[in-house]
Amino acid sequence: MAAITYKNATCIYEGSDKLAVDSLNLDIQDGEFIVLVGPSGSGKSTALRMLAGLEDIDEGAIEIGGKDMTGVPSKDRDIAMVFQNYALYPNKTVAENMGFALKLRGVPADERRRKVEDAAKILDLTEFLDRKPGKLSGGQRQRVAMGRAIVREPQVFCMDEPLSNLDAKLRVQTRTQIAALQRRLGTTTVYVTHDQVEAMTMGDRVAVLRFGKLQQFASPNELYDRPANAFVAGFIGSPAMNLVDLPVADNGVKIGDSVLEIDRADVAKISEAGLSEVTFGIRPEQLEISSDGGGVEVVVDLVEDLGSEAYVYTHAGSGVELVARCNPRTAPKLADTVRLRKNPEGAVHLFNPKTGERLN
Repeated sequence: MAAITYKNATCIYEGSDKLAVDSLNLDIQDGEFIVLVGPSGSGKSTALRMLAGLEDIDEGAIEIGGKDMTGVPSKDRDIAMVFQNYALYPNKTVAENMGFALKLRGVPADERRRKVEDAAKILDLTEFLDRKPGKLSGGQRQRVAMGRAIVREPQVFCMDEPLSNLDAKLRVQTRTQIAALQRRLGTTTVYVTHDQVEAMTMGDRVAVLRFGKLQQFASPNELYDRPANAFVAGFIGSPAMNLVDLPVADNGVKIGDSVLEIDRADVAKISEAGLSEVTFGIRPEQLEISSDGGGVEVVVDLVEDLGSEAYVYTHAGSGVELVARCNPRTAPKLADTVRLRKNPEGAVHLFNPKTGERLN
């Protein structure tokens, strides 16, 4: 087990004029499960490959267990990689696949078998040890790839979108197993995904990247409740946070001819920043349909009924689009005109429309 530190770690690909990873700083504690998340091209996989020794560090450093890994070959870093592609040998059994790296190291057959059987027990693969990969499901093959990493007993697990090839139901099931497995083994894990739901449900902390730059590194709850900027606010959460640029009124923000009231402290923050317009954010579950005539008048464009809850997609007369959560049993109908207001307990997020940085 080992702590990991990225110190201004930078990578630029040959022939490119843009940094793939730009001065990344992360302090990852021993035994922590960290998720790197971001859209395509954000640098998350490159950051993982730098840790694994598969990409060069052009500036800065990465330390594993306090040791600088600059120039250290991948094979000498004591890490195990799990890829999106299972990369199993089709002509070898599950047991042979899982123990192959140990065989190359010259580990005796008895010890190899013991480690493979122990890993198989953890992963619920014992009955499949004598099968070939072609006789396994996608989820079982991914668990074999996990087992191959576990038997090596590395300091660090590096996982690069390992669930992308699985169907939706199996992906949910397998991510639960991976998270539980990591807690049991206590091995420091860096996990890459583009799926923010996966990131929020698995990670102790989550690093959000965009264009190679770290946007925020925090617990899932903190990312959701206090996003550092408008990008994180819009990226984390499903459905996404409502984010609209609105003119400022005396006691709130204007949507068309209506005013959505916000706390005085938040109005003061906008005033201190000298802004006449602000990027206003509110999550769908913190908006509610008003029955007393208050709030903002909107027209219903779509009702997404999920059984236990419903999301109402609307637009106001000014072209502002808002999504609100409601009870599916009392949800409005398509083209209905309703009024939306902030839930009394709802949190408002305010961002500078030029920089995207958080104001409140």
